[in-house]
Amino acid sequence: MPWRYIQMNTTDPAFNLALEEYVFESLSKDYNYFILWQNASTVVIGRHQNTFNEVDESFIRKNNITVVRRLSGGGAVYHDLGNLNFTFIQDAAGKEPDLGLFCRPVAEAIRTLGAKAEVNGRNDITVNGLKFSGNAQYVKNGRVMHHGTLLFDSQLEVAARALRPDPEKIKAKGVASVRSRITNLKPLLPEGTTLENFRDALQKALFENEQMEHYALTDCDIAAITALKESRYGTWAWNWGASPACDMTLSGRVEGCGRLSFQFRVEKGYITNATLYGDFFSAGDPQALAKSFIGAPATADGIRHVAKKCDISPILGLTTEGLLEIVTK
Repeated sequence: MPWRYIQMNTTDPAFNLALEEYVFESLSKDYNYFILWQNASTVVIGRHQNTFNEVDESFIRKNNITVVRRLSGGGAVYHDLGNLNFTFIQDAAGKEPDLGLFCRPVAEAIRTLGAKAEVNGRNDITVNGLKFSGNAQYVKNGRVMHHGTLLFDSQLEVAARALRPDPEKIKAKGVASVRSRITNLKPLLPEGTTLENFRDALQKALFENEQMEHYALTDCDIAAITALKESRYGTWAWNWGASPACDMTLSGRVEGCGRLSFQFRVEKGYITNATLYGDFFSAGDPQALAKSFIGAPATADGIRHVAKKCDISPILGLTTEGLLEIVTK
């Protein structure tokens, strides 16, 4: 079956994931497709994961890192402009995912470029025991979408921080990521290799014996992808609200008041139950303060919005600033 190649120039993560789904579902199935693309700073969450349990929300908020959920399973990964992403879309070889079918040729292609890549385990490609490529698959109606990351010159320290949630804050269900030691490819390739050189050489190595044509998205394609972005990948309901239920604990001490510990039940991304514990003194029902948060999105911005308006008078010595410090850290 002939191949079509799509090279994306946008770095909008919601658009790029919508593009993948659109190509998979809507473009002609008489072709296989290969896509190379990049995202601005983003954490991409696996389909079955709990977003709250995968990211350091405070860190990603301060550093303007986007969070987007993909269709495929697997673990959370970090993207930035030092990372190159690839996608294969074609007929599936069987009903069960076969990640090695795609990982092996990618590893072989990278070996031809100078790095001693090998497939390690179920879905990683490594060099010297360090991971530079995580992979995942989505299979439906006899077609497979296989996508993976290639850390070329990524900010590894940012990736480590973004994917480091506070274990004391979230008690969650959902498939948690298994963290691996990671590395960039650039230091392992010939000196002077740029990401653009790497991208072009990778495509050539993978498809030198295949029939391939470039496919340019039409205005109709772009309109459909944009609509999918706006209805799914650009929404809080998909990226955060689709997380499994979890329990969130926000604790801290306020000088002159005492220690407060808010315990929130989070379902579909919203706080559905709230309880307050601590060694503070009260002049009224302290649970009234806790229940003020019920119905709020369980993000720092959502909780902050409520906290600014809360009646804190039942808790002796509590200030609005002290409450905000506890619940939005």
